[in-house]
Amino acid sequence: MPSAVELAREIFQQHGGTLRTSEAIVAGLHPRTLYAMRDAGELASLSRGLYRLASLPPLSDPDLATVAKRIPHGVVCLISALSFHELTTQIPHEVHLALPRLARAPTLEFPPLHVFHFSKASFEAGIETRTIDDVAVRIYSPEKTLADCFKFRNKIGLDVALEALRAYRGRRRARLQEVFDYARLCRVEKVIRPYLEAST
Repeated sequence: MPSAVELAREIFQQHGGTLRTSEAIVAGLHPRTLYAMRDAGELASLSRGLYRLASLPPLSDPDLATVAKRIPHGVVCLISALSFHELTTQIPHEVHLALPRLARAPTLEFPPLHVFHFSKASFEAGIETRTIDDVAVRIYSPEKTLADCFKFRNKIGLDVALEALRAYRGRRRARLQEVFDYARLCRVEKVIRPYLEAST
C-alpha cells in the first residue's frame, strides 16, 4: 500500500506538480503530510500556501505561474502581457494584473504585484488562457493588450505603448482593425487612431 507521501506525490503530479494548500487538502492530502514534505525538501514553496514538487524542472516563468495559481480570477495585463507576447524590450519587475473595478486588491508576498482595475466590459474582453509550466494562465491577447497600454499610457509610458505597436505591426498576421475595436472599447480610439493610420 502506498505511503501518504507517495499518494501526495501522485496527487501533485496529477495537477501539473503545483498546488495551493487548499487545493491539496480538497484533493485528499493531510496538512501534516504537506508540511512534512515541505520540511523534507520534497516540496518547494513558490509563495505563501503554494507548493511545487522539488523534483520537477525549474519553472520557465515562475512569477506568472504563481500569480495565476494564487489569484485565478485575475488577468495578466500591460507590460507583463507585452513581455509574454514578445512585444516589448521592457523587463517586468512586477506582475501587472487586471481585476474588475470593485474587486479588492489581493496581498501577495511574492512575486511583486501591481494591480490595475478595469471596467466590467474592458476586464472581460480579449482574455486568452495559455498554459505556462502546466498552469492555466489568463492573459490578454496582443490586440487587447495594445489598447490597454494606450489607455494606461500615463502609468506605463506612451513610449512603451508605441514600441509595442511598432513591434506588433511588424508581424505577418497583425490585426490592426482588432486593435482599433479594443481601443474603442477602452475609449482611446482617438488617441490610438493616428498611430494606427501611420502604420497602414
